Amino acid sequence: MTGKKKVALITGITGQDGSYLAEFLLAKGYRVFGAVRRNSTENFERIEHIKRNLELLEVDLLDQMSILNAVKASRAGEVYNLAAQSFVPTSWDQPILTGEFTALGVTKVLEAIRTVDPKIHFYQASSSEMFGKVQEVPQTEKTAFYPRSPYGVAKVYGHFITVNYRESYKLFAVSGILFNHESPRRGKEFVTRKVTDAVARIKLGLQKTLLMGNLDARRDWGFAGDYVRAMWLMLQQPKPQDYVIATGVNHSVKDLLRIAFAHVGLNWQDHVKIDPKLIRPAEVEHLLGNPAKARRELGWKLEVSFEQMIRMMVDSDLKRVGWEIELKKRA
Repeated sequence: MTGKKKVALITGITGQDGSYLAEFLLAKGYRVFGAVRRNSTENFERIEHIKRNLELLEVDLLDQMSILNAVKASRAGEVYNLAAQSFVPTSWDQPILTGEFTALGVTKVLEAIRTVDPKIHFYQASSSEMFGKVQEVPQTEKTAFYPRSPYGVAKVYGHFITVNYRESYKLFAVSGILFNHESPRRGKEFVTRKVTDAVARIKLGLQKTLLMGNLDARRDWGFAGDYVRAMWLMLQQPKPQDYVIATGVNHSVKDLLRIAFAHVGLNWQDHVKIDPKLIRPAEVEHLLGNPAKARRELGWKLEVSFEQMIRMMVDSDLKRVGWEIELKKRA
C-alpha cells in the first residue's frame, strides 16, 4: 500500500458490528484503534482472532475527557461510533443508562471530533428502531421517526445531533440507518441468535422447548458482514449524507423459526411455546427498509441472503454447542 496508512477508531469494537468492521478495515490496510471500557470484564471473544492487529484504548463513553484523549491518541481520520446500550428490552429496564450511552454518548464523540480535528469523518450507528410505529412502508431516509422504546428514542437523539453537528459545524458526519443485521457473532439475547442457539441445543438433546413472544412481528434482517461495508462506503463519499441500509425484504419471526429448525430436520411447531411475558409493551410491527439510495449512490449490495445467514448461524451454534458437550465429557 502506497502513501500514509489510513487510521480508524471504532467505539463498540468488541460487539458484533465492531468486530466485522475491524476485520474489514484491517483487510483494507487500515491501522485500527478500538475503544474498550475501563476496568472491563468485557468479552473480547469476537475480536480474539484479530486482537494482535488492533490497538485498544481504554475509554469511558460517559466521560468527555476520556473520549477526547482517545480521538487525540489515535489520530484517526475516520471514527465509527458503534457503542451503545443496544438491546431494546433492556432499554425498558434501564432507560436512563440507555439515554446516557446511546444518546448523550454520541454528542460527546462529536464534541471530541470538533475539538481535536473537525476534518475527521464520523459515522453514527442509527437504527431502524427509530421508525418504530411506522408512518409509511417501506421506510426511506425521509420517513418520519416514531420510536416505540427508550432505545429508539435515544437513537433518534443520536441521529439528529449528528445532523446538527454536520449542519452547524460543517463536519463530515453521517448516520447509517441500519435495519436488523445478524450473524453468528450476534448476542444470545437477540431473537435470531436465541433461536439458532436453541435449535442447536434441541438438536443435540440439551433442551426440548423454546419460549417465544410475538411470532408475527416482521423484521428486515440482513447479514452484519454486508452492513459494515456500507458504513465504510458512507465515509468515502464526496459529501456527507445519511443512508438507509436494509435488504428491502422482511420476514416474520415464524419464517426465522421455520428456516432454522428445518435446517436440522425439525419442525418448529413441535418445540416452540408462546410466553406472554416475552411480548414487548409497545411492539414495532412492520419494519421494512428501502435501500435504493444506498444501492444507487454507494454501489452497495447484499452478498448473503436471509436463508444463508440463518443456516450459517445454526451451523455455528451446532459447532459451538457440540464443543461444549465434548469438553464436559472430557472434564
